[in-house]
Amino acid sequence: MRYIDASQLRPGMQLADNLYSLGSGQMIMPRGTVLDDKLISRLEMYPTSRISIQEGLWEPTKEPASPDLPPSYAQRLRQTPEFQQFKSDFEETFSSFKWSINEIVKQDSDISDKKVSEMAEPVFHLITATTGPSHLFDMLHCLRQYDDETYAHSVNVALIAHSIGVWMNLPEEDLNVLTKAGLMHDIGKLMVPHNIISKPASLTSDEYNIIKEHTLHGYEILKDQNIDERIKLAVLEHHERCDGSGYPNHLVGKDIDPFAKVIALADVYDAVTSPRVYRDAQCPFIALSIIENEGMQKYDSSAYLSFMSNVVNIYLLNQVRLNDGRKGEIVFINREFFSKPTIRIGNEYIDLSLNPQLYIEELL
Repeated sequence: MRYIDASQLRPGMQLADNLYSLGSGQMIMPRGTVLDDKLISRLEMYPTSRISIQEGLWEPTKEPASPDLPPSYAQRLRQTPEFQQFKSDFEETFSSFKWSINEIVKQDSDISDKKVSEMAEPVFHLITATTGPSHLFDMLHCLRQYDDETYAHSVNVALIAHSIGVWMNLPEEDLNVLTKAGLMHDIGKLMVPHNIISKPASLTSDEYNIIKEHTLHGYEILKDQNIDERIKLAVLEHHERCDGSGYPNHLVGKDIDPFAKVIALADVYDAVTSPRVYRDAQCPFIALSIIENEGMQKYDSSAYLSFMSNVVNIYLLNQVRLNDGRKGEIVFINREFFSKPTIRIGNEYIDLSLNPQLYIEELL
């Protein structure tokens, strides 16, 4: 084993130890990973210490042999007029919301239920343009290109929260308010300095504390406005967690607004699966793994189970690339470990729950 800098990495090298980000402590790659150009580029986005490499194992890497696969559903979907129209409508929705919400905050205008409904109308148009939550998730997965932590993120969270509400069989009026709450949930970020929101590196502890204040800023903007109280509480409480570990008030499950609990899941999922200035968009199964590791101690059990079970079903039979480079197809969903399905590669079946060194790195 020897230690080298990230700049010295070459395709074919193998990690001798698990690799962790210095900024967050999150594991980036497990021990034994064989590096290729894509993985090396990914490592360059994270602050890390010197990297341990297995001695004597380096040889130029070749693409792992995988069966030839036909064009994936996502690849075909991106070519359809239907997707191109959705993309165009999404861009209009994103731009319209950005302009409207900035005008409200800049001019310190009153915000009424009517105004929120007007801002949300294009979001509901996106929803009705799809055949249901599964179709909507497919569209969003093909659209992951906006490295925006406020406006596109707010539209995404509104769409995802609506889908979770459908899976939870919420009545139409609740779905309407939940979607608006998702759209407004990060309004407080407009009060956070842009250089912190868009910083292309790990935040300092002081900067992170400033970011956390966005829930209080958002509630302050909305608290005296004539809008549904559940929207105000979702803005304030979407970073609370059921075990009391969240912020700003360290509430426990029974004290957290139900809509805030749904938006908490939508918020985390979209944050991980969307690109950021400091990294590419991550695979939905990485997001599911993060949520699964926190589990029902942090998230509302009803929202959690509805979300996890339905999202993984969307990706059944989807083509994927594993972290070792092999390509295969999801053929079985593990109800005990949602983020670790069984993958078929040719005639081989790989249960990811029995192979902790493997995970789904990319949906194809």
